Amino acid sequence: MITAGIDMGMRSVKVLLLEKVGAGDTAAPKYGIRQLHIMLPGELDQDQAADQAYDEALAAAGLQREDVTAVFATGAGRKQVGFATEGITEMTAGARGAVYLCPRARTVVDVGAEEGRGMKTDATGRVVDFASNEKCAAGVGSFAEAMARALQMTLREFGEAALRSDQSIPMNAQCAVFAESEVVSLIHCGTPKNDIARAVLDAVASRICAMVRRVGIESEVALIGGMARNAGFVQSLKTAMGVDAISLTEMPEYVSALGCALLAAERQIRAIA
Repeated sequence: MITAGIDMGMRSVKVLLLEKVGAGDTAAPKYGIRQLHIMLPGELDQDQAADQAYDEALAAAGLQREDVTAVFATGAGRKQVGFATEGITEMTAGARGAVYLCPRARTVVDVGAEEGRGMKTDATGRVVDFASNEKCAAGVGSFAEAMARALQMTLREFGEAALRSDQSIPMNAQCAVFAESEVVSLIHCGTPKNDIARAVLDAVASRICAMVRRVGIESEVALIGGMARNAGFVQSLKTAMGVDAISLTEMPEYVSALGCALLAAERQIRAIA
């Protein structure tokens, strides 16, 4: 049995094909990831992007559409995935995928390009409570990316620079526009790039942490989404949340797509049973 999860984000389309391995026990099935695929839509409409990304993933896996038993979609553009069997909220998909990869996690933090959210989950990956920061761009990856460009760095270089800083500089702006002006002022004052990078990532982490505290921070925290690849942000978030460690996965940007594929597989198994 093969199911698909599609995460239609604002910047990219992520597709994950999941295969149930062996006959197995339906109460504790085993899965393997058959294919991962990411595509930048460019000028394509979201429905066209979904179709193209899905077909490319199938081709890479040597599969046809009829080989897939169910397709669940999530993300801001999930309603544009016309061929999806069902649409799933970002919170539901992200929490399910995160707990599958990090079974002890009960707090899941998802920080992508355009949104950040925090979820409290149970042992099955079901969302108990959540909070999001959809209204503020200063608390998400796109802001960090813009500030990295202002310093003529890649986002990865930006994160690595923050780790080299030994100076904490508070940023007071509560809005992305004013925060950007504050960064420009720091540049003009000759503030070292390492310290500016840390200040920006500390500010993003502080905003995300305040949001997550609304749902409560449990003992094990998992971070998913593209910002999980930014080492400087991970360190800033760990400090802001006051935790000893943050659980990371090898494929943080695909976790929500994985959650979709898992939920689709579980739905199919229940139907068969």
